[in-house]
Amino acid sequence: MFFCFNAFAQVGHPFPLMHTKKLDDHEVILPKSAHGKHTLIGLAYSKEAEQDLATWFQPAYETFIHKDKGGVFETESYDVNLYFIPMFTGLNQAAHGTVVKEMKSGVDKTLWPYILIYKGEIKDYKASLMIEKKELPYFFILDSNGKVIHKTSGKYTEQKMEEIESFLESK
Repeated sequence: MFFCFNAFAQVGHPFPLMHTKKLDDHEVILPKSAHGKHTLIGLAYSKEAEQDLATWFQPAYETFIHKDKGGVFETESYDVNLYFIPMFTGLNQAAHGTVVKEMKSGVDKTLWPYILIYKGEIKDYKASLMIEKKELPYFFILDSNGKVIHKTSGKYTEQKMEEIESFLESK
């Protein structure tokens, strides 16, 4: 019973205030900047978690953002905000500039608007979002008011994506 409470403790609470920057250096303040529609946020605060977070980039972009108008059947897209957030915390803050430079040269520019960079303390986020395992990326669906309505973690799987889609379709 204690495990179930911890796993879902953040659901139902507002997403905490987070100051981030896009790869083009424009500031995005969450959840304020995401107000008005559902938002899917992926967070990672270790190198291992960032690698797993990256497994979500293309499938999430294809599912939630990209509209394929070239095929016989136009694919449906969702009206959601989508953000992936590598978090530079603790000693990793020193690597921030180098890693961001590498991201700018290595990440497809069509994905840039969906990648936000956070640099700062992790303690409050760990506590309020219940993100204790630094080797995992965490994903949150926010409602249109910035409240967490669903949480999952780990590498991309079709099952997790279907769960997120089902959750968004039911709201």
